[in-house]
Amino acid sequence: MYRVLITDNLSPAGLKILEDNPEIEVDVRSGLSPEEVREALKSADGIIIRSATKLTEEILQGQPRLKAIVRAGVGVDNIDRVAATREGIIVMNTPAGNTTSTAEQTIALMMALARNIGPAYATMKEGKWERKKLTGTQVAGKTLAVIGLGRIGLSVAQRAQGLEMKVIGYDPFMSAERAAEYGIELYKEVDEIVKHCDFLTVHTPLTDETRDLINAERIATMRPGVRIINCARGGIINEDDLADALESGKVAGAACDVFTQEPPENRRLIDAPNMLATPHLGASTDEAQEMVALEAAEIITDFLTKNEIRHAINMIPVSGAEMADLKPHIELGHRLGLFLSQQTSGSLKKVQIQYRGEVAEKQTKLITSSFAAGLLSNSFEAEINIVNATVFAKDRGIDISEDKSTEVGTLSTLISATVETEDGKFSAAGTIFGQDFLRLTKLDEFYLDGYLDGNLLIYRHNDVPGLIGYIGTVLGNHKVNIAHMALGRLQNQPGGEAIAVLNVDGDVPDEAIAEVSSHKDVSCVKLIKMPPATAPLSWLQ
Repeated sequence: MYRVLITDNLSPAGLKILEDNPEIEVDVRSGLSPEEVREALKSADGIIIRSATKLTEEILQGQPRLKAIVRAGVGVDNIDRVAATREGIIVMNTPAGNTTSTAEQTIALMMALARNIGPAYATMKEGKWERKKLTGTQVAGKTLAVIGLGRIGLSVAQRAQGLEMKVIGYDPFMSAERAAEYGIELYKEVDEIVKHCDFLTVHTPLTDETRDLINAERIATMRPGVRIINCARGGIINEDDLADALESGKVAGAACDVFTQEPPENRRLIDAPNMLATPHLGASTDEAQEMVALEAAEIITDFLTKNEIRHAINMIPVSGAEMADLKPHIELGHRLGLFLSQQTSGSLKKVQIQYRGEVAEKQTKLITSSFAAGLLSNSFEAEINIVNATVFAKDRGIDISEDKSTEVGTLSTLISATVETEDGKFSAAGTIFGQDFLRLTKLDEFYLDGYLDGNLLIYRHNDVPGLIGYIGTVLGNHKVNIAHMALGRLQNQPGGEAIAVLNVDGDVPDEAIAEVSSHKDVSCVKLIKMPPATAPLSWLQ
């Protein structure tokens, strides 16, 4: 059974999905200390968290069983994504569940700012009637700048347009044509968009690039009387700079639902004039709580039981059906990498992978990651898998590139890999027969038809009569059974250089290898150890 740890509050509807699955064991433990979380993760295959649990590098290091983290919500800044990736742990979130609730919170705060709802309520509670003092502004006809046009940003834009506002936007990953479909005028620079708005709202993740995105320098270029809203993440807007702007009157009002520290100990921004603050209520609706819980439960269940990857932060998303289709190609990529890791010598420098035929139309980056995992599997103590393989390759300065062509040759699918080391270049190619039979079709310059499983005895030799009989006799004398033999030679006639790949049952004694090597027509002998034919990848069940 797969064990899922839940350390934050999760809606009963989400828990029920997990508890009803016979392959899932649920472990609900809230209020754990960091040390207790680390200990609990040692027996967990996956974890679902919200914002309260912080998954730091110290917690994530050395968790060989943990495969996936699911954040029930959008923001993942409470997860050390670099550490998770390095440890081979997939990080996924639930971006759709709280979209509507957060967008509505943004619009509610914008309207409250425009009409001075907060101060009006406070003075009424004090028994005052300050109608003239609290004159506001209407939003119709005003310009709203939306920084970050993901699900929530676009949802805010649509609602603002319903309020007859002009919407301008910034998002480095959206084209002007796509923005125009939503009725948004797209700006290419943050420095430009901030100059042209009456209201500004941010909807980006918190990263090194977006931290202090709205700061004193940019506020100085804004229109006098601008109003600023943050329902995304604390830290995107510099809190001290915003407090300064509110105190000076440059910013007519600000509303924040999120803060750098929650709950905030530094109350300077909260106590600033015309500041409206709420305690991170963006996703705090009954509907959003249930939707993110349902989505989180479905995501981790589908990942553990179907290998489906949805809304991944550190990996390519893949549906269950697509993963089932990719599985034999991922297996082939991994075995080619594992094969070449034992075939090469010298420090790795560069890898070139070629995809030809039908495979070129698939998610080849996953196959490349699987190849890299096989290639590096014997080089690190840490477990290398499809999540972290390219990270470790990059750390070692190994350049991995892809070349794809859908043109079909002799084989409908062909994956070829060339590894360059300080000792030279080594290459291997493989294909798939049916859905399960993985074949070695080329080794360096030799074409052949070998099996990529079990123990492979490979020897280079001169193509002369009697040599195959000699090899068979030597192995027979050492009680080694030959299960399959594949031969390849450079020219389609006797003589010249040739290669043989023998699949053998069991181990081959060193004495047998030495005896084969001693033959005058044998130039090189290697024993390559591959997984059995039916052995699944440990991280792809």
